[in-house]
Amino acid sequence: MTAMKRIDEGRLETDLPYRFAWTSEFVGFGESDVEALHATAPHLGPLVPGLVDAVYVKLFAYDATKRHFVPPQHGYEGPTPTSLEDLTLDHEIITFRKQHLGRYLEALVTRPYDGKMLAYLDTVGKIHTAEAGSAELKVPLVQMNALLGFVADAVIATVLGLGLARKEETRALRAWNKLLWLQNDLVARHYAA
Repeated sequence: MTAMKRIDEGRLETDLPYRFAWTSEFVGFGESDVEALHATAPHLGPLVPGLVDAVYVKLFAYDATKRHFVPPQHGYEGPTPTSLEDLTLDHEIITFRKQHLGRYLEALVTRPYDGKMLAYLDTVGKIHTAEAGSAELKVPLVQMNALLGFVADAVIATVLGLGLARKEETRALRAWNKLLWLQNDLVARHYAA
């Protein structure tokens, strides 16, 4: 039996690298998982536009999730819709948002998991709150959890459809599962009271 590690629980709430290191160690996310994610890049890269479209079709299926695209978006300078009815999947603001999601998915399978990537993953959580981005954007945590669950299922279905060798498929699925749980933590932390 290995010796019990001592964790500074207060530091988990104040020190992002410490938090990510501990949660990564706890779920078993390491370099071999990063390698497995990067190995999926050539397979998933061409499928990213379809994944992004599926996410937005899902978001548009509910007024509660679609409404977040009506207010002005941080960094977007084009025309904004005036109502849910004016907002379509081919609106310029949605094209803008789809580009962001596409870059995010590509980053997950191409970038090194270093301090810059950690800050990026944390920002993904923060920008869906009033802490960053648009002051009008306050996506409820239940909606963020539902979205991450949908993305996780879509990624799993996509990986299972790639026809990878069983060992490679298993490594990829486990790596994605761990990564999305880590991302979920970096979203939820910005909702803590």
